[in-house]
Amino acid sequence: MRKILVIGGSRYFGKSLVTRARDAGDSVTVLNRGSTAPPAGVGHLVADRDDEDRLRAALGPRTFDAVIDQICYTPDQAAVARRVFAGRTGRYVMTSTMEVYDPATLPGPADPRRREPVAEESLDPVALAHPPGLPWPDRAEAERLLGPARAYAEGKRQAEAVFLREPAFPYVSVRTAHVLGGGPEDFTGRLAHYVGRIADGIPVDVHEAPYATSFIHHEEIAELLHWAAGQSFTGPLNAASHGALDVTALCEAVAERLGRRPVYRIAGEGAAASPFSFDRGYALDNGRAARLGFCFGRIADWLPGAITEVAQVA
Repeated sequence: MRKILVIGGSRYFGKSLVTRARDAGDSVTVLNRGSTAPPAGVGHLVADRDDEDRLRAALGPRTFDAVIDQICYTPDQAAVARRVFAGRTGRYVMTSTMEVYDPATLPGPADPRRREPVAEESLDPVALAHPPGLPWPDRAEAERLLGPARAYAEGKRQAEAVFLREPAFPYVSVRTAHVLGGGPEDFTGRLAHYVGRIADGIPVDVHEAPYATSFIHHEEIAELLHWAAGQSFTGPLNAASHGALDVTALCEAVAERLGRRPVYRIAGEGAAASPFSFDRGYALDNGRAARLGFCFGRIADWLPGAITEVAQVA
């Protein structure tokens, strides 16, 4: 029986991860600030991860076979975790994001011709030139300076760099695609945006030539995180279901499920478009995870059910 600590794990696919690990026979403990109790059969530690002294006190002498960090957003949070869990865990899995590859948040101009999926080795957070002087761990101020999307991506890149630089334990960063499914559990509201607009005949704002992006089902990413906690590989890992979609293909899938026709409105240059409409490419190459033994599903197989779940709640 493995001892697994999940930092966060209170909502969406974090909840699926916790119950999956528990049901698989692991000894699971959730660490959060105490606002949400874990499910039955799961241990609970209360601490603010940003407070190093209280985090150490909450952990006491405990050690773990694996830590799965769902809520690491800044390099300061990564640095605290690196110090606190050195010598306490045999493995550390951080939930990162495909947004680390987003050309709009990286230095230099985006290549408008790039449409091939990006592989893990295309981004080295340690070697990357990061914006100097960001006010970490003040995320709100970082968002004010950079904008929310860039601050989120940059925070994840810098957090990865902290763990990768002079590793204190075997470390994996799971760069997850856009997560869908779960009906009311999906607090992001992004799929609901499409279901609501298409159901009501409201135009969906899209780019004139949108690029494909990657998705993964909420249960599939929970499965992958649990699987990664029990493996021996290290380094970054892309997590995406097979079959990238652009925004119009997503709309067509929603429309088919609802029995409606989508209405589009082209977003002008610099104007905001709907979620998942992109004017640059960075869909994920999931080959490394597949070669390591993880079997991804196909978006086409699970997306209709995910759409139905949202439509039933709306």
